[in-house]
Amino acid sequence: MDPLSEAFQHHTWATERLIRHLGGLSDAALTASAPGVYGEVLATLSHLLDADGRYLSYLECMLPPPRTGPDPTRPLDELADQLRDQAVRWRILLARIGEVDVTLPARHERPVLPHATNLLVAQALHHGNDHRTQICTVLSAGGFEIPDLDVWSYWMDRRAEQAGQG
Repeated sequence: MDPLSEAFQHHTWATERLIRHLGGLSDAALTASAPGVYGEVLATLSHLLDADGRYLSYLECMLPPPRTGPDPTRPLDELADQLRDQAVRWRILLARIGEVDVTLPARHERPVLPHATNLLVAQALHHGNDHRTQICTVLSAGGFEIPDLDVWSYWMDRRAEQAGQG
């Protein structure tokens, strides 16, 4: 697997693992927040997945609908479904990423950004890591257990799965 596809496999794996972990926690954990983070745990996760959907839409040459406010907070089962859909979309997109050339329209003070494909790809990975880390920070500060979501854990987990299949 090429390095970019592997990076997105980690992106999906880490978000899926976080969703599964959150499914075992209390409502108090899901509504917890802390200073300096996006917001409550479930709201942050909803935002992460909605933003990924917007990045994908741009990369698929479809303009996402304009945002009219904060991303809505949704239950974990809906977020898990959304993640599964997005994982497929990422795989399809990455298989032809060399053919993609996105121009982002002007927005607020930002000018039109031609050839923004690499920007969107890098932003998706950064944004996901940033918000997963914020969620884990909130959980840890609240005394809740956190999952290992780093690339080392992904790599070992993936190798264990492959060994079990061989």
